[in-house]
Amino acid sequence: MTDQELYEKARLYGKNALLWRQKFIGLLPEIQRRRLYEKKGFGSVFEFAFKFAGLSEQQVRTALNLDRRFSDKPALKALLENGEVSVHKLVRIQSIATPQNEAELAQAVQLLPQKALETFVRDERSELVQNESGFGEPLFEAKSLRAQTQSLNLSLEITEKLLELQEKRIDLNELLLEFLKKREEEILQEKEEVSSDLEPAKSRYIPIRIKKIVEREYGTKCSIQTCKHSAEQLHHTQTFALSRRHDPHYLAPLCKEHHVIAHVINLKVQGKRRVL
Repeated sequence: MTDQELYEKARLYGKNALLWRQKFIGLLPEIQRRRLYEKKGFGSVFEFAFKFAGLSEQQVRTALNLDRRFSDKPALKALLENGEVSVHKLVRIQSIATPQNEAELAQAVQLLPQKALETFVRDERSELVQNESGFGEPLFEAKSLRAQTQSLNLSLEITEKLLELQEKRIDLNELLLEFLKKREEEILQEKEEVSSDLEPAKSRYIPIRIKKIVEREYGTKCSIQTCKHSAEQLHHTQTFALSRRHDPHYLAPLCKEHHVIAHVINLKVQGKRRVL
């Protein structure tokens, strides 16, 4: 047996061992309900699980707790009982699971890798908090302008100019809104000009000019509002295979995990990203 053959055999056995372990864990809630462990001479379901699968007490408690949490969520309960996904993934989504969103979560937990699932859950939790607390505060409130600009990481020169304008009683909100509106109009006009001249693309390579427009609009961060990571890829919110266009109206810079989410579960990026 070569090293490669030995490695492949170990990998196969290990993968199968994890799958059967998941399926065994899925049986534990029903074993507990029927007290099957007592009928077979075991002192507890913990002893039963350790004897047959080497599970710790905490692992068993986690499975039983998930069963209780999913009692009114049949789609998620079925995933636990059938051992279709790991308990580790189910634990990630239990805190945000409701009867209303369980179908979406069941899909996400099956399709997304662990890190992308964690990002997905963070987004959902953030959205729940925002819906409960509301949005937005004025840019300049009763705090001093200097305190405000420090949090915006402005240069000393810009800070001093803003302070000077404020001392002249110039409305900084109006001034900045005018600047931002002009910037938005310039970006929109540039996007329209590029879009009107687009021809069907021969490859997925996005021209530098279009990349620069998108970067000017979104900066260098992931365009999902709650994400703090840097953008790594440009995502076509209109399926490229169908449109064959690199239209800047339908490009969104995403981090690695949000790009996975966008492709795997068809995340509606258009609704979650920052837009002009």
